[in-house]
Amino acid sequence: MERSLAALGVYALVPGACTRSDARQESEGRRPGSTARNGESGLLDRIGLQLYTVRSLMAEDVERTLEMVAGVGYHEVEFAGYFDRSPTELRAVLDRLGLTAPSTHVGLGPLRDRLPEILDEAAALGHRYVVLPSLPARERESLDDYRRLADEMNRFGQACRAADTQFGYHNHAFEFERLDGEAPFDVLLARTDPDLVAIELDLFWIIHGGEDPLAYFEAHPGRFRLCHVKDRTADGEMVDVGAGEIDFPGIFARSEQAGLAHYFVEHDEPVDPEASIRASHLHLSGLTGGG
Repeated sequence: MERSLAALGVYALVPGACTRSDARQESEGRRPGSTARNGESGLLDRIGLQLYTVRSLMAEDVERTLEMVAGVGYHEVEFAGYFDRSPTELRAVLDRLGLTAPSTHVGLGPLRDRLPEILDEAAALGHRYVVLPSLPARERESLDDYRRLADEMNRFGQACRAADTQFGYHNHAFEFERLDGEAPFDVLLARTDPDLVAIELDLFWIIHGGEDPLAYFEAHPGRFRLCHVKDRTADGEMVDVGAGEIDFPGIFARSEQAGLAHYFVEHDEPVDPEASIRASHLHLSGLTGGG
């Protein structure tokens, strides 16, 4: 999901350090808009969609696209821009379709320039997470850059917490490319306050970067409150969920340890967006027995 931040008027993600009790309550649906797991089986009861996957369709017709998403069977959506609709207009469509939008993505520039307005929009749409989706290459050339950005994320997190929202960060693969012998992702995790910044773990990109998500769950329990469910072939191709080799049930079985409560299907460049989200949902529904 290496996307242009200028094209994203987006936001939304996770809390920092959540307790296992918090994660269990959210996963069991005791908080509005949560994504539940089926006990400890590693299977999902609710499936979400990152709307970046269907951005071409959203650009043509927002309402019809959201109707299609709900019709496929998705329960939650994560926004990546509002497509010239007001939060009030979008909230009315979501409510009519029985969809919730627990999170949204917002680029670094908008976060710096208009965070108060972003938080007002988040409240209107029912977002509980505001997530930074990526970092411009020019701002992440050294570990000192990552340390500076981590400090800035903490400040975003403080503002989000004051607005009863949670700030988070979404990874790609570049955070796992060593700089001076260290993975920048580790620097971000160490320097950000777990109470202010949590991680939306992109399962494709962490594996593409040569790392094991389960090892990170063990090392940083509770930090990964959302994830992107996207699949990968052995040769690194991004494919619909179920068409690759990622062991999603094995990952979902560790959701409580990770802190995971929301799971968003995504494909960065689908040839046929509607067919892609249908195929991914069908695969996950086969695992869950529905939902």
